[in-house]
Amino acid sequence: MRSVVELALLPHELYSKELYTNHFAAHLGVDEASITGIRFIKRSLDARGRQAKYRVSAEVVVNEPYEVKEIEKRAYPNVSNAKPVNIIGAGPAGLFAALRCIEIGAKPIIFERGKNVRDRRRDLAALNRLHLVNPESNYCFGEGGAGTYSDGKLYTRSKKRGDVDRILSILVEHGANPDILVNTHPHIGTNKLPQIIEAIRNTILTAGGEIHFNSKLTGIKHNSGKVTDIEVNESWLKVDKLILATGHSARDVFELLHAAGIAIEAKSFALGVRVEHPQEHIDSIQYHCDSRGEYLPPASYSVVAQVDGIGCYSFCMCPGGIIAPCATQPGEVVTNGWSPSKRNNPYANSGVVVEVAPERLEKLGFKGPLAAMHFQQQVEQTACIAGGNTQVAPAQRLTDFVRKQTSRTLPDCSYQPGITPIGLDTVLPNFVFTTLRAGFKQFESKMRGYIIEDAVAVATESRTSSPVKIPRDREKLHHIELSNLFPCAEGAGYAGGIVSAAIDGERCAEMAVSF
Repeated sequence: MRSVVELALLPHELYSKELYTNHFAAHLGVDEASITGIRFIKRSLDARGRQAKYRVSAEVVVNEPYEVKEIEKRAYPNVSNAKPVNIIGAGPAGLFAALRCIEIGAKPIIFERGKNVRDRRRDLAALNRLHLVNPESNYCFGEGGAGTYSDGKLYTRSKKRGDVDRILSILVEHGANPDILVNTHPHIGTNKLPQIIEAIRNTILTAGGEIHFNSKLTGIKHNSGKVTDIEVNESWLKVDKLILATGHSARDVFELLHAAGIAIEAKSFALGVRVEHPQEHIDSIQYHCDSRGEYLPPASYSVVAQVDGIGCYSFCMCPGGIIAPCATQPGEVVTNGWSPSKRNNPYANSGVVVEVAPERLEKLGFKGPLAAMHFQQQVEQTACIAGGNTQVAPAQRLTDFVRKQTSRTLPDCSYQPGITPIGLDTVLPNFVFTTLRAGFKQFESKMRGYIIEDAVAVATESRTSSPVKIPRDREKLHHIELSNLFPCAEGAGYAGGIVSAAIDGERCAEMAVSF
């Protein structure tokens, strides 16, 4: 007999096979000894009540042979001599587009402006320690894209469960922990993801695909409704099909498209700060206890507020995490957050951001398809000047932020380049600052103890999504004017996050090959 059983288990029960087997047996009304296997299907933590519980779904096998299935890596055909599809960018969208091209018989040729995943580490170290920004190799640019060294969260809002499971299974085939197939909010971790990216690269190369690093898109030509040529490192190449998967920070690509007369649009994005608390404090709020103990993970949170019709919300929350410098050009300060797989750092950080709509920017004098991008850039440059024209970030205790007073001192912070006390009302646009102040007060009413002296707001969190949209046909996914250009994922203003970007990359690959 095989049955799918849903139960609520206490944390210590989930980590004891004897205890959870007893619960499943009692639920089914069978003897424990008759249970020959249990396969967890879904697992989620519910901390809404006074006692945190895991809600689990599992297939329970009774009086039948049970065999644990090994994960089989799918076979990819050799496409060395197949028709090419050119792909700009080796982030999740570009890599999964390449894998899908191979599956359906096309040869992917990827051009990535940055370095391979291992060589990127030296540039990240120089950014953290020496404040040196390499415009081609940083937290945003390079093999694996922005997610590789900024967390590896796999949460997605995609409602197509089959597509999500497919992406997760491919990650597992390339070395990810199979737990990501079970956990409601799966997470790989920055310390684990680089090896998985390398394994995906090897799959692409073994199948006959190509990946060219340090290869930057520098020009594009089009004629009669099609892209005809692209310039890579100032050398021109003929193209038949082009997938554009450049990520949300490729400002030069947006400018290149605009200069070439290719339609792009200004798009809403979000702007704010990274807020960091001691992880133990967030644990105490979320778990209603002094110590979370060994069976609960470091707690996360998700909060939303509405202030005079403007949304203010937490974004990319990183329990047990670190705030990272994510500038892509000298002269700007940008923050993001990441967590290792164990999420065992002493701090919890989250972006807290405010919606910025093009309509508001027009009133401030920012117009045209690059308006939001220019506004975003200006705020990042202001933050850099405030920090002394280095990667030192302007910061403020959260209590002082709400009081609108400059902090005399700052708490310890995980941001390695360092923070300096600055009144963030002098860094952030007024409507962003005032919305955040009101939003923090609403957060406090939902999470008692959120506003404390030891919490710090660090500016700026500004790369939550692309400030530009590259419009495309809803069904066929190609550009509205150029039938062989497939703007893809986050950089085109569509899917955001690793899994959603990967799904969009696969869809664009299917459309490009069938074109």
